Amino acid sequence: MAVKALILILAALALFWTIVLVRAHRQEEQAEIRFPPQGQIIRVGETDVHAVVMGNGPAVVLIHGASGNTRDLTFSLAPRLAKNYRVFVIDRPGLGYTDRLNNTGATLRQQADLLRQAAQHLGAENPIVVGHSYGGAVALAWATDHPDSLAALVPVAAPSNPWTTPLDPLYRVTSSWWGSRIVVPMITAFVSEDRIDRAIASVFEPQSPPDGYAAQIGAALTLRRVSMRANADQRANLLDEIKAQVADYARITVPTEIVHGSSDDTVGLSVHSEKLVHQIPGAVLTRLEGIGHMPQHTSEDDIVAAIDRAAKRAGLR
Repeated sequence: MAVKALILILAALALFWTIVLVRAHRQEEQAEIRFPPQGQIIRVGETDVHAVVMGNGPAVVLIHGASGNTRDLTFSLAPRLAKNYRVFVIDRPGLGYTDRLNNTGATLRQQADLLRQAAQHLGAENPIVVGHSYGGAVALAWATDHPDSLAALVPVAAPSNPWTTPLDPLYRVTSSWWGSRIVVPMITAFVSEDRIDRAIASVFEPQSPPDGYAAQIGAALTLRRVSMRANADQRANLLDEIKAQVADYARITVPTEIVHGSSDDTVGLSVHSEKLVHQIPGAVLTRLEGIGHMPQHTSEDDIVAAIDRAAKRAGLR
């Protein structure tokens, strides 16, 4: 009887896991049908990179944050900037339609180098580099490692200095060996649209997402297994990489316009940008009173103004 019971349990588990994998694959297919690439796929070394290019004028590279893709920045900001700039919006490794670089979490420096090469391939010579949230940390790595390849720097709500809060439980699980192999496929297979909408709303607090944002952003792309694993590994490694990067900020010499909301509970102003402004020579901090973690949507005018100031300081306008 014990053997029969064990066989039934194993058979049930095998059936359940087959359902998980089939459903996860179906969800991924549907995500790519609903949210196809917006731009072009280029080859950089051995990596396929997805980039959206629009507009004319001085070059601006926009780098999205964690769990994001080009659609976050093409929703409104990139088209607006394209009236006066040549805008390059690039998916970071493992997210959107850019290949994952490795299975350990592409470092900030590896990502910065890949995006720099992609931008140059597309014709962006010495661009203004704008990064939101995690993308701001990548932008900082670009400026420290390749100081002669950009004209100005605009970190927006960017993590830049060490913090003491623990890693979010979701990332602790999904970046672990067992979580990557077991929990990630289950999330891909079964997460609901309501849960996605709540997660999006929480990132915008205390503001709300703009109308149409959730339908456009393509959050389902981030829920694909490859993207969840890449995103989790990058977030799990971020603190140690920031600690290693801080000492290099003094080497940044390009005009730097920092923008950060005072009510940002995701990347705290006092922990990060209020320190960063003193670590980069000549940096200027614009503090957005009452604004949360998504100022590229909730305070778009301020972001555009910061980019315009950076362009003027760099002699591009």
